[in-house]
Amino acid sequence: MKIRLAAITFLSSFLFFCTQEKTATGKDNSTFKDVNTENKKMEIATFGSGCFWCTEAVFIGLKGVSKVVSGYMGGQTENPTYKEVCTGETGHAEVTRITYDPSVITYAELLEVFWKTHDPTTLNRQGNDEGTQYRSVIFYHNAEQKAEAEKYKKLLNESGAWSSPIVTEISPASSFYAAEDYHQDYYALNGSQPYCVYVIKPKVEKFRKVFKDKLK
Repeated sequence: MKIRLAAITFLSSFLFFCTQEKTATGKDNSTFKDVNTENKKMEIATFGSGCFWCTEAVFIGLKGVSKVVSGYMGGQTENPTYKEVCTGETGHAEVTRITYDPSVITYAELLEVFWKTHDPTTLNRQGNDEGTQYRSVIFYHNAEQKAEAEKYKKLLNESGAWSSPIVTEISPASSFYAAEDYHQDYYALNGSQPYCVYVIKPKVEKFRKVFKDKLK
């Protein structure tokens, strides 16, 4: 968390936060459909697994994934800003909204990547990032996604893959608010920043080794 805050402090010097107040750059995209979704029968998956900078950097590298948007879901405040979400009082989780082609990569495969690239046994925390906004959560968009997520979670718990119970929340998708522009493609655009070097880069490198057959 300290490293991430240092990165945020650095960014603030470039006036990223000057537009972050109640003007809220993250609008409600809950009914948004991009061209790819309509023309290629793309589908949507939404996951929260800690810092969305990390999650975005992982999923964007998968074959069949055309778009990943960092944002907020699961809270009660409309049009929340990053600053508000960080208080833990809006109820939102940091999430990534993934647009994917199910003929290339299945929802089950996305779930596999989700489970294997974060710790689903730590409540409201990933590493040094702590708070309800960093909770492990799957927001399902239909009954099939719900059933698949619940089945996978049950099998993993029964397998003893982790020594502690999985605490991942499985909830229906609600209003999605895209995060401010400077959060999008964060790792790709800010790879030399401390949080990227010490937190995101090792995670991405491990992911690329484990899932090399699924990479673009």
